[in-house]
Amino acid sequence: MSRVTVSVDPHVHSEGSYDGHEPVELILEHAAEIGLDAVVITDHDVIRESKRAAEIAPEYGLIGIPGVEVSTAHGHLLAIGVERMPPRGRPYAETVSWIRERGGVAIVPHPFQRSRHGVRQRDIPVPEPPADADERVAADGASEGDGSGADPEAAPAAPAAEVDAIEVFNAWLFTGYRNRRARRFAAEHGYPGVAASDAHHLRYVGRAFTELTVEGADSVREVTADDVLAAIRRGTTTVDGRRAPVRMAAKHYVGAAGRRSAYYARTGATRGALATKRTAIGGAVAAKVAALQSIHRTRRILSWFV
Repeated sequence: MSRVTVSVDPHVHSEGSYDGHEPVELILEHAAEIGLDAVVITDHDVIRESKRAAEIAPEYGLIGIPGVEVSTAHGHLLAIGVERMPPRGRPYAETVSWIRERGGVAIVPHPFQRSRHGVRQRDIPVPEPPADADERVAADGASEGDGSGADPEAAPAAPAAEVDAIEVFNAWLFTGYRNRRARRFAAEHGYPGVAASDAHHLRYVGRAFTELTVEGADSVREVTADDVLAAIRRGTTTVDGRRAPVRMAAKHYVGAAGRRSAYYARTGATRGALATKRTAIGGAVAAKVAALQSIHRTRRILSWFV
């Protein structure tokens, strides 16, 4: 079967977020230039700019995937692949269910880092072993020893995991401790691991990213958002969390500054013209109001003598 590998930065903030700084057009342009195949805009508790970015992503040769970083009652949670804003402030497990019911994937960002609203370990929904797990293990051991030929795979499967993936490398963590702890947690519970930049400025987009293996595609151009979500669920992920990924380093930082200047040079004239137009309209309106007020006052004064 044919397969292709795609590179995705699944956790990036735009100016639509209260703490973001860059327009989505500039983020998409930069992502394409440094070799990413997709970037998911995950602004805090707003999804409008992310949906817009997903719509125009193909214009930059990228896969369009909407998302949001939602604030739950227990910490932040990435909702990837959803078209609507999840309810805010709800319990973690409830929000995970809401996301999955609508076809999205729920990813735990920067887990255990409470200073950045990361969820505590005790609040992450994890699969529980079947109630009869010990009995089945004993039965499997007995059948293996007595030659009864029982098929271990006929035993009931463990419940499905509640979340879809854990962010095991977040490029904004100051030390590697939280990332290592997240990696151990994911391995212990069988969760796929993803890496993300959590970028709030252009130069950090792609600082960490996730590579996904997509089955049944011959090229990245054939890959859809649904293919990416399915690959995350299957766990066909590889994380790249080096401080400056080798294959992107040449364009990563210097290119960001150049692209930012070029973008604002292109849009500056337009924005300036719009500002001038707004000023002119505002001035005309003010002049009209002043004239009407003057006429009204004059009429009032004349009425005193009539």
